[in-house]
Amino acid sequence: MNWYLQSSESSDVAKSTRIRFSRNLHDFKFNLNQKEDIEKLENKIKESLYAIGYGLKFLKLKDMDDITKMSLVEKNLISPDFALNKNEIGSILINDEENLCIMIGNEDHLEIQVFNGGFDLENTLNLAIEIDQKIEEVLGYAIHKKYGYLTACPNNVGTGLRASVMVHLPALAKTKNTKKVLEAINSFGINIRGVYGENTESTGDMYQISNKQTLGMTEKEIVQNLKVIVDKIIKQERQARKILAKDDIALEDLIYRSYGILSNCKKISSEETRSLLSNIKLGTDLGILKELTDLKIQKLYLYTKPANLQKFLGEQYEALERDIKRAEVVKQILEEK
Repeated sequence: MNWYLQSSESSDVAKSTRIRFSRNLHDFKFNLNQKEDIEKLENKIKESLYAIGYGLKFLKLKDMDDITKMSLVEKNLISPDFALNKNEIGSILINDEENLCIMIGNEDHLEIQVFNGGFDLENTLNLAIEIDQKIEEVLGYAIHKKYGYLTACPNNVGTGLRASVMVHLPALAKTKNTKKVLEAINSFGINIRGVYGENTESTGDMYQISNKQTLGMTEKEIVQNLKVIVDKIIKQERQARKILAKDDIALEDLIYRSYGILSNCKKISSEETRSLLSNIKLGTDLGILKELTDLKIQKLYLYTKPANLQKFLGEQYEALERDIKRAEVVKQILEEK
């Protein structure tokens, strides 16, 4: 099962984990924008695919339709900027499980990404390091004895590591404590971003929590620091849920109203779905809503997003048709045995 349909004991708050390494090959200039230069880079990588292993396949963005590209964005496998701005020259390496996805020719030559469901920074980091070392053996990286791995953006120099955890914070939102908690962790050198990363907004009470510092710390130190912060966020959210649960009737009413709308609507937008899903996930995690499983919740999150909705149905729809089809897909998932 793909990582974005999996859950763990921390999945009530921590939905997923990602480790990303920014890397550049030593024999290519940085910030490649010319088609010929990108093709040389791609050819060198393709020639080394068998030696790298891990079941990675090479795919060019220009060979994908728009819905396929956006479905990858919605799964957080590629960034919105990469899908849009590197449309003609960008490419990826990806495996069948989609827990490994390497963007080629974005800001850096390679952005090596490893994903996991739930909160699992250590194991995700270990796999990312293993893959990174294999690629370094085969291709060779631009590295400085003093500063570490060299990157196009100075903010990534050193380890080139961006570790992130997607968290669901509905109770902090409902108790008006989200801003206070997020401002507090920001002072510890941690980034708080929207669902799709930098310059994107939170939807459905989801946030990406990631490290800022990449220089002067080891990969394991960066991940350990992030783990401590995310652990604190999880505790704060769970405490807020206990406070909410004291008003049983109000909370149950909110959750079942949300469930009722999703179960009976004839059309529904992506934005409203995100909001209602936040409530019913909270209800399921608290054991209030017993009609749903973690797997159904994960399916609802994925297959109600615009591009993945259309991939799921195998058809392309206009906006109004998507809203109608979304309501039908919701009912289909809810009724699964």
